[in-house]
Parts: sequence; C-alpha cells; structure tokens
Amino acid sequence: MFIKKKNYKFLFFFFCFNIFSSISQTSEGVLPNNIAINEIPRSISSTIFEDFSSKEVNLKDYQGKLIVLNFWATWCRPCKKEMPSLDKLKQNKKFKNLEVFAVNIEESKNVNIKTFFEDLNIKELSIFFDKNLNLVNEFKLRGVPTTILINKNGEEFARIIGSIDFEDKFFLRWLSKYD
Repeated sequence: MFIKKKNYKFLFFFFCFNIFSSISQTSEGVLPNNIAINEIPRSISSTIFEDFSSKEVNLKDYQGKLIVLNFWATWCRPCKKEMPSLDKLKQNKKFKNLEVFAVNIEESKNVNIKTFFEDLNIKELSIFFDKNLNLVNEFKLRGVPTTILINKNGEEFARIIGSIDFEDKFFLRWLSKYD
C-alpha cells in the first residue's frame, strides 16, 4: 500500500511538472531544438560560390553583415516547406544588416531550380550554387536543409539542422540580437 501511494505521488508530481514546465516554456518562448549554437564562434575561410549568372560570391565580402546561408535542393521536401519563410525573412525590414543566400547543392543550373522558386512564389531570394562543393566541405554539411548563421565578424555562431520556420517570433527575436 505504501509503495502504491508513493507511485501515485510520483506520477502526480511528474504530471504536474510536465504541465507547468511546458506552460512556462511556451510563455517564455524557446528556440526550436534543431538550432546548434556554438559556444565559441568558428571562423570561416574565404569561401567562394556562384550566383545564377555564374558570378563569384565571396563570403568575406560580407563581413559586417549577419549572414543566413541556407543549403537546399529541389528534391528536398523540408526545403520546399521552409523556403517561403526564408523568403519572408529576407523581406523583413526589422533587420538592417541581413544577407540571405539560398545555396542550391545540385550539380547543374537546370530548369527545375528556377521552377522550384516560381512554384513557391519566392519574391526576394536569389539562387546561388556551390558548384565545386566548397561550402559543403567548409561547413561539413551532412544533409539539407541546413542553415549556417554567420555573425558580423565572419564567424559561424550557429547552424540549423533541418527545416525551420524563419518567421517564428522567438527565432526572430533571438536572431535580431546578432543584426
């Protein structure tokens, strides 16, 4: 009998703890759990990729900016899901020093890539390519979507592994600290 009472008390405590902790998290707001924040920002090398017209882009040219470097592919369903919110992030006027690069990791600049953006009604994002996989190697990517967050000093301070809603208010509040 004593053991059963103890079990009931434990279960009641466990239930209440879960309810109240989830309520406090939603009122405080928490970041999505797929954001890995670096304790010490990691410096990145002079990494070059291309825009749609094959013009070279060097990340070092964007020091002083908050950079969102999103890796995606047309065959990736989570990429398709998050791309409209990434486009909205690019349009967000609250960010004064934000640069967003949507980097396609597929081998060639085919019609499907432009169609992908058109079908999703992407307005502001430009398409970039990692032709020689320089960025994939630099950042040791394991899959898509992956988003690298680079601070004004040109250092990776966090990465998002998997998809995210780039319009999430807690994410935006957190990201704005780096703007």
